[in-house]
Amino acid sequence: MFDSIATRPFLTLLENGKRKRYEIPRPGIRLGSYPEKKHEGINQGVGRVFTPFNRLSKKINYGSKYKWYQFVNEVNRAEKELFSQANKGLASTILEVRQLLYRKGLTDRTLPLAFALIREVANLELGKRHYDEQLIGGWLLSKGQLAEMETGEGKTLTATLPACAAAMAGIPVHVITVNDYLAERDAKALLPLYKALGISVDSITAGADIPERKSAYACDITYCSNKQLVFDYLRDRVARPSNRPGLQALKSGESSDSSMMLRGLCFAIVDEADSVLIDEARTPLVLSKPGDNRLQTTLCRIALKLAARLDENLDYQLNPKTRQVHLTDRASLKLFEAGKRLGSPWNGKRRREEWVTQAVAALHLYVRDQDYLVRDNKVQIVDESTGRILEDRSWERSLHQMIECKEDCEITAQNETLARISYQQYFRRYLHLCGMSGTATEVASELWSVYQMPVVKVPTHRPSLMKVFPDTIFLTKNEKWPRVVEIIKKIHQKGRPILVGTRSVKSSEALSGMLAAAGLEHQVLNARQDKNEASVISHAGEAGQITVATNMAGRGTDIILSEEAEKAGGLHVIATERHASSRIDRQLFGRSARQGAPGSCQAVIALDDDLTVTYLSPASRLLTGNMPLAMRAMAVRYAQRSVQHRNRILRQELLKHNEYLRDFLAFSGTKE
Repeated sequence: MFDSIATRPFLTLLENGKRKRYEIPRPGIRLGSYPEKKHEGINQGVGRVFTPFNRLSKKINYGSKYKWYQFVNEVNRAEKELFSQANKGLASTILEVRQLLYRKGLTDRTLPLAFALIREVANLELGKRHYDEQLIGGWLLSKGQLAEMETGEGKTLTATLPACAAAMAGIPVHVITVNDYLAERDAKALLPLYKALGISVDSITAGADIPERKSAYACDITYCSNKQLVFDYLRDRVARPSNRPGLQALKSGESSDSSMMLRGLCFAIVDEADSVLIDEARTPLVLSKPGDNRLQTTLCRIALKLAARLDENLDYQLNPKTRQVHLTDRASLKLFEAGKRLGSPWNGKRRREEWVTQAVAALHLYVRDQDYLVRDNKVQIVDESTGRILEDRSWERSLHQMIECKEDCEITAQNETLARISYQQYFRRYLHLCGMSGTATEVASELWSVYQMPVVKVPTHRPSLMKVFPDTIFLTKNEKWPRVVEIIKKIHQKGRPILVGTRSVKSSEALSGMLAAAGLEHQVLNARQDKNEASVISHAGEAGQITVATNMAGRGTDIILSEEAEKAGGLHVIATERHASSRIDRQLFGRSARQGAPGSCQAVIALDDDLTVTYLSPASRLLTGNMPLAMRAMAVRYAQRSVQHRNRILRQELLKHNEYLRDFLAFSGTKE
């Protein structure tokens, strides 16, 4: 059947000005048992990492509509060729396509055959047939690009195209999502498709032990969150003495090392790529082990007592933007006198000032039910971007212990660092990296400069019916919240479902109390009720349903409308605060009006919300408050752009710092 098909190498790339044939990115003799891309040093990488979206990026072939639909036509022709022969059964066809892909890899000639087969099997097993636009998105992913697809366009199903094709070619595939819930949900939902194609699949969640993780990574396709994946990679780095490929690894016996969990970094599909690769790239990921805790409790209590005696502005200055504390000379003198009384280990100036600085930050810069929760007598960090608990994560340099002491929780041991890496370093090590998102255009320049991954916008399958209402901006929160309740009551009377987005657990619970006082039945979804997430989301699209949620109801959440709710006008989304990134706001609004369904959205905010309080001076807020709505909106946009710019600078500094650390500590072998 395939004798007439001409094939070309899977991938070619330019290296040192010469064209070089690239292997199919899978474990083997040549690439070793744990293949990954050689990371760039400072001279190669960081020097060019932060260049703008320049002329070099424009030379990349993004594809055109002509090429997109030419590929779609090739898939349609391949589908006729595959399934028009009456004497060929589906099982026989799957086997022949798998054999071809394993021999030839993912070429321009084998991809249409693979996509045609996957689309047909998806239609049979899932009752879902890939749209032409999803074929285009899958083709872009197979070319190592970031496909920007509007929310509701079926990115989960789109990812099955390159994932199945690569898996049938023998390439281990990691499908990376923003949280464990989505990883587990997608793996289960798509299992019939993978099973029919003879592809093994599994997911990894926070509760999985080492044997379960090894078993999941041994599958053809592994669904996991970015945090689970990167920490497993760091565990492998600690356990693996070197990364010698091929025959050298076989000779040394490294290829048979059973302590490894991953099979290398071969092929990654990153869902909600801008969240994973950009928003979460500010924080370094540190693998650690518990240290000595004998002095920790006493030190924290003393530091908090000393911090409570200091006066703001006179003894210290707070910077909410950077969450930093600056001690004045007056405070240094006070701490010097206290150190003489307390004795060792308070004699050292640097030690005592750092401890007290962290204590001041714990008291004044980190807020309960906003930055963290206290649950089961433990302090748990809340991710600002996703609204979810960061399992097994802690702040560094005694800050976590200071907050535990502040909340009268059991103080955990301060951890000792084993290895560290940033998301920027990690994802650049994949042999093939691609991604999907509904909101990537704003950060296209950074995605290109850091990951060499261009952003291509995919057309929508159906026109959007979203109605966007103008922003309502009040001077204070006290004016805002009654208006939010009034809008909810008005929309609720029409029988439409409503999703209200808040930035913190505290805000969601405060609004919940106001709705209860107004006699409005509703559901709440935040980090405190994360176990009920599936149940809350399953009812959020019913007629008359009111759901108050943090960012947990943002990225990746599918709210399915009932027939009655769709007739009433669809889902109405209300944003009660602007987020640190405009892309997060867009993701919240994207829960509505999906795939041509009706829906609407609006923002009801105040000039004393956390974002504007931090990034606008009191005088600016007062001045804009007396001006027309357009001026207020400009002030909010300025605050949002300020925090986006600051976060970009932090990501730049983190990557440069980690690259220098890697170069200077290269002699240590396994540590980053």
